[in-house]
Amino acid sequence: MPARFPDGEHERTYVIPLRDAYRAPRKKRAKVAIRLIRDFVRRHLRYDGEVKIGNELNEYIWQRSIEKPPRRVVVTVKFKVEEGEIISTEVNLAAPREGVGGAAG
Repeated sequence: MPARFPDGEHERTYVIPLRDAYRAPRKKRAKVAIRLIRDFVRRHLRYDGEVKIGNELNEYIWQRSIEKPPRRVVVTVKFKVEEGEIISTEVNLAAPREGVGGAAG
């Protein structure tokens, strides 16, 4: 069976929808959002181990308190592969793209 990823360090960017966090009670939404991020990364990398959430991403989720996490978040996932298996993952907030503006831009 061929390896999914070549050995070394890899980086991917994902837009993770967090709308399901708003189905949870108000006082649990940020906690649920963190769990949704971990589950998303595990599902898309087919990885069963620990997913580390970066401090900057954690603060971004909790920025508007536990009751109002963002509806979606753009993250960068860094992971290391040895012998065809993922050995570690880390999820960080992606840097905003320059030159891309919304209604105000």
